[in-house]
Amino acid sequence: MSTTDIGWWGLAASLVLVAVAVGLSLALGLGLARTMLWSSARAALQLAAVGVALGLVLEPGAPVAWAWVWVAGMTVFAAVTVARRTPEVPGIGPLALVACVAVVVVSLGVVFGLGIFPMEARAIVPLGGMMVGNAMAATVVAARRLVGELSEQRDEVEARLALGHSWPEASRPYVRRAMRTAMTSQIESTKAVGLVFLPGAMTGLVLAGVDARQAVAVQLAVMYLILGSVATAVVVIGLGVVRRLFTPDHRLRPLRFC
Repeated sequence: MSTTDIGWWGLAASLVLVAVAVGLSLALGLGLARTMLWSSARAALQLAAVGVALGLVLEPGAPVAWAWVWVAGMTVFAAVTVARRTPEVPGIGPLALVACVAVVVVSLGVVFGLGIFPMEARAIVPLGGMMVGNAMAATVVAARRLVGELSEQRDEVEARLALGHSWPEASRPYVRRAMRTAMTSQIESTKAVGLVFLPGAMTGLVLAGVDARQAVAVQLAVMYLILGSVATAVVVIGLGVVRRLFTPDHRLRPLRFC
């Protein structure tokens, strides 16, 4: 048996750790047992459905256009997810879609435009998923943190406005702080890669029997692309959201921060 063919028994055996996590939650009264069980079941159902669909998209001879349709679907779903997770941000849905589209255009444009990876379905779908997924998480953090910063520092912002500052000048320190917060997690992950943890792409390649040096090269390319994607999404969402939080006559709108 190869390291990538774990079989049904291996899959079932891996549930032992889920049982351990559920047991710890019950023993310590954390109240997370039901959520863990539901998350595990949902992940299994989602990945099973995705596996069937991906089998069709990645089948030899299948049109590459289907892979791009898949990426478009992921992009729309990511924007909807951002909107659901940040209800306190006005008009976040269209902005999240713009940010996700920017990520896809920039990251995959670099990947395939410069010939880093071949433009094939097996590269388009997973790379698009990694870029959009990481950008989605950073977008949520950036949007929520920006609203939080302006809400918490409202008196300072309004004082700046009262002194004659325009809304871009008055909000600039808080926008920067929110952007830094949203990017920090990915920056720290990039710094720690290899020393603290082996990321998913490299782990998958090593398990598949690919030479370790080649796996490292692929992982580095992916990490660099993710870092650039996160930065792109954070900048787009930060500049877009802050514009919606001020009126045309340079007043800070009423904010509700959850």
